[in-house]
Formats: sequence, structure tokens, C-alpha cells
Amino acid sequence: MPTDSFEKNNLGWQLSQLQQKIGEWWELQTSQFAPNVPNLSLPSWWDSPILQKLVKTAFWVILGLLLIWVGWQMWQRFHPYIYSLTNPLKQTADKGSRTPAQELSVATWLQRSQKLQQQGNYREACRCLYMAMLQRLNDSGLAPHHSSRTDGEYLQLVQQLSQPQPYQTLIMTHQRLCFSNAEVSSAVFEQCQQAYREIEAL
Repeated sequence: MPTDSFEKNNLGWQLSQLQQKIGEWWELQTSQFAPNVPNLSLPSWWDSPILQKLVKTAFWVILGLLLIWVGWQMWQRFHPYIYSLTNPLKQTADKGSRTPAQELSVATWLQRSQKLQQQGNYREACRCLYMAMLQRLNDSGLAPHHSSRTDGEYLQLVQQLSQPQPYQTLIMTHQRLCFSNAEVSSAVFEQCQQAYREIEAL
């Protein structure tokens, strides 16, 4: 068989040569950074089947706890939405059985706020001040009650007033209270109370 019929060079062989050269270059570069590092081998007890089982068990327990924690965090964040989607009839019945918020007078909301503040329930006390403000806006005709009206819409309405700042304080505080589970301090309540006093003085 003549030697001219054999392939002397092809693309696969060139790629394997290039791969080998890159590997050797990489090995040379990395060996320059750590020339004195001894070749460390794992101790013999590391190969123990008992230790390997313990490590696997610990891994799965930690992973399971992490998944439980993530699930709990998601439940805490989304359960009000899930509840509102799954129980619309119950919520409608509850709303019908309670006195609508807009039917309470400003004085009643202020009394509730003071009572809750004395009990240390600053979150609900702030909410009562917010409701007193809304009732005041309704009574004055500036913003009649609409069950679908959002805090953002109230913010737009109070922008038109000559002094919107105290209204904005109460509305923004109410938004924070609705979308957070953080504890409300007496200082936050005092800010809301001061804002309401400024509204009364207008």
C-alpha cells in the first residue's frame, strides 16, 4: 500500500493538539502561582462509609430546613392574597355583618385611637387616626367615601389642598402599616397624632 494514501493531517488531530497545548499552558500558569503547595491527600478516615452517610444526612437535613424556611416566608407574604382569593364569600358576609368604616364619626375614630394608644396598640391607633382623617375628608366634601379608592388616589386628592403635608403623613404611614408587619413605636403614633392635630387646625 503506498504511503501517499494515508492522511498526514486533519482537523480533528489539529483540535486535539490545540487542546493539549492549551492544557499545558494552563498547567504552567497555575503552577507559577502556587509552586510550593504540597500535594495534599485526604486522611484515611475521610473514606469511612459512616462519615459519608452522616455528611449526606446533614446535607439533606439542612436542605430540608432551608426549603421549609423559604416556604414559610412565602406563606407569610402571600397568605392574605390566597385567603382573599379562596374566601370571597366569607369576606363579603363579614363586611356585611360589621358596621362600615365610613359610618363612624370622626369623634368615634379619635376615641378609638386614644383607647388603643393607652393599650399600647400603636398600629391600630395610627389606623384610627387615618380613618378619622378620611371621615373628615368625607364630611367636608373634599373626598367622599368610595370603597375602591386607594391611598394613592387619596394622595392625589390631597395634593390639591393648600397644606397637603399632614394628610400625606397619615396616608404614607397607613401604606407602610398595610404592607409591613413591623412593630409600630409610640414615636410613629406621635407623628400621626401631630399630623392629625395640624389637620384639625386648618
